[in-house]
Amino acid sequence: MRGLHADTGYLLYRMGLRSGQMFNSFLQESGLRLRHYALLRFLATSEGALQRELSARLGYDPSAIVGLVDDLEKLGFAERRPSPDDRRSRTVVLTGDGRAFLRDTDEAGLRVTDGLLGPLDPAEREILHALLRRVAETELDSGA
Repeated sequence: MRGLHADTGYLLYRMGLRSGQMFNSFLQESGLRLRHYALLRFLATSEGALQRELSARLGYDPSAIVGLVDDLEKLGFAERRPSPDDRRSRTVVLTGDGRAFLRDTDEAGLRVTDGLLGPLDPAEREILHALLRRVAETELDSGA
């Protein structure tokens, strides 16, 4: 394992996998998965988004977005509305119930992060977060 642990890409993969497993376990009761949660979090930062925009911003296949939005609509957490710019397009927006669900999950999400980053002190966590954010924002800016 020491050889693998020398590979940053592998370590990021393992941490992402573990984080996803922990978060999906937490979300299991609600019937949602991490992909649903990511979509809800994105919608919470916007006034709504077209499904194709969600696909591009989250990096999910367009057909996956349709299913995720369908699931969230069934739970009352999101809804499709006619786009103000194009009546043929639908904008996906977060509902009040979706916002409440996110508020209710904030503490549990922090517990997952605390469990994952337990070996790091608060300053190290801030540094890790800042570095990961810089990489993620560079990736988004490049259109990757």
